[in-house]
Amino acid sequence: MSKKQFSIINETIRYEGFFSLKTIELKHTLYKGGWSNTLTRELFHRGNCVAVLLYDPIRDEVVIIEQFRVGAIQFPDQAWLLEIVAGAIEIGETAEEVAYRESVEEAGCEIQELIKINDFFTSPGGTSELLTLFYGKVDTSRVGGIHGLEHEDEDISVTTMKFEKVYQLLLDGKILSAIPIIAIQWLYIHREQLRQA
Repeated sequence: MSKKQFSIINETIRYEGFFSLKTIELKHTLYKGGWSNTLTRELFHRGNCVAVLLYDPIRDEVVIIEQFRVGAIQFPDQAWLLEIVAGAIEIGETAEEVAYRESVEEAGCEIQELIKINDFFTSPGGTSELLTLFYGKVDTSRVGGIHGLEHEDEDISVTTMKFEKVYQLLLDGKILSAIPIIAIQWLYIHREQLRQA
């Protein structure tokens, strides 16, 4: 393939609400040369999002939230997922601003230091969501309880756990959401460095 290109032939909005769904007809160049056949794909659009791994390096504790997730109802006993703070970027907001805002709204945490970990697509086979993942240094000494915005129907249980317990939950398959899995693996690699700093 000398040059990677794609061409959108047609785009149709199928649903427009809190999320949107489009049908896109397109072609793209092939590694063997030439162009693909016309492909028809559905694209789920929810906007770009932010997630924050809240960690206290002094107490070696991670802030874990638990909330109901409609996407997990195919497994009724696991519909409440262990996650980290996350939220959508609204028009006019930066990813950093969302990290600070969501940490207060969802976990009652004030971030002392914010470090960007990475940007990544959460499921690029069908959704356009690009997520920015941060590490947020916090003091967990008074973290916990029920949080979330009532007008958004958020019902979030917030707890702190020693890193070793969180990591064991990951190893035991008790953390099923991809974003906290990535974040916890990052912390596994960088934990000693954060604690020494």
